[in-house]
Order: sequence, then structure tokens, then C-alpha cells
Amino acid sequence: MDAQIDLVIFDFDGTLADSTAWAIRAVRPLAERFKFKAVTEDEIAMLRGRTSRQIIDYLGLPLWKVPLVAAHGKKMMAAEAHAIPLFSGTGDLLRALSTAGLRLAIVSSNSEATIRSILGPDLAALVDHYGCGAAIFGKAAKFRAVVKAARIPKDRVLCIGDETRDIEAAREAGLACGAVEWGYATRRALADHSPTMMFAAMDEIISRVAASNPRVGAD
Repeated sequence: MDAQIDLVIFDFDGTLADSTAWAIRAVRPLAERFKFKAVTEDEIAMLRGRTSRQIIDYLGLPLWKVPLVAAHGKKMMAAEAHAIPLFSGTGDLLRALSTAGLRLAIVSSNSEATIRSILGPDLAALVDHYGCGAAIFGKAAKFRAVVKAARIPKDRVLCIGDETRDIEAAREAGLACGAVEWGYATRRALADHSPTMMFAAMDEIISRVAASNPRVGAD
């Protein structure tokens, strides 16, 4: 990506927060409550190579139930936010980008209150815009709203997430997308969706954004 980046829009779960272990624990009670397939850990590993829509089909989850499952899952996560850690480099990443003068945003299906709780007050204050409560396949609208609020040209925005639906939503909104390899989806699944950039480590986000934005690399 050659264009200068002024705004980075992050996904939260699987990108900044290491919520995979929590999600695995949450699958069984959600499956029992909403009557979809309760998958094993081996199946969860296999599903990392599938798209978000393929995962929903595999679970036998009707699309009309998806918002209900998501809403209940958000309530469960809110109650257990204290037990969900950030990835070890998240704080350094957000501080580095903010110090460099970039605007930061988070777009997530999670709630803003839960995200702020997991981030803690210092890191939460570094985020300029929150677009939370997105529908599972409704992130594109949140992306558009954040970009409009930030008043940043589309070609200076980079969305960063860990799932195929993050790439699809960014493309639908006409935005560049970076895919991270430490979240839920496998590298192959992400690469098959042709994101603008891929990141194997958080340090790469800082260095590659620096390469596109002269302010980031300035002393």
C-alpha cells in the first residue's frame, strides 16, 4: 500500500484482544441455548480455515438466529471481561501509532463498554472513534460511519482485522484492509480473500504504516 495512512480502524476480538480461549468456552453454552452444533476443539481448529459464512453453515445456525446468539454472547463477554487479556503487544502498538500522530478507531460487534473495560482507561483514551455493536455482517456501515466522523479520505484509511468478514466489509466500504495472522482465521483463509496487506506480528503494523506515513517515522 503506497498511500499515506492517517486513520487505522482495528477490529477488537482476535486482533487486539486474545479472546479465543473465552470464545471456545462460550461455544457450548451458546449451542445448548440456541440449538446449534456444539463443536469440538478439533472442529474449531478446522473451522479456522473456513469463511465466516461457511462457519455459520457448518454450525447449522439459521441466519435469523445469528443476531440473537451475538447479543447473548456479548452479554456473556461483558460479565467476564476481566478474564479476557489483550495480546502482549497491543499496548505498545496503540501507543506507538497514537504518538506518531495517527488517528485510531475500533469497529467491532462487541460493545464499547466491554472493549473499554478490557483495554483499560489509558489505552481506551487513545482510541478516537468507536463503532461498536456491529452486526456480524454489518461492519461496512460502521466503517463508513467512522470514516465520515473522522473526516479522513478513504484512500488514507486502513482497516485491520483477523477474519474474512473484516476483509469483505472493508472492501464493501471501499477501504484498504490489513489482515493479522495471530487471530482466528488461518493465513491461507485470509490470503484467499486478497487483503491489501498481511501482518505476521504487531511490530509489522508499526513499521509498515511508518513506511507509508512520513509522520510516523519522524523523530
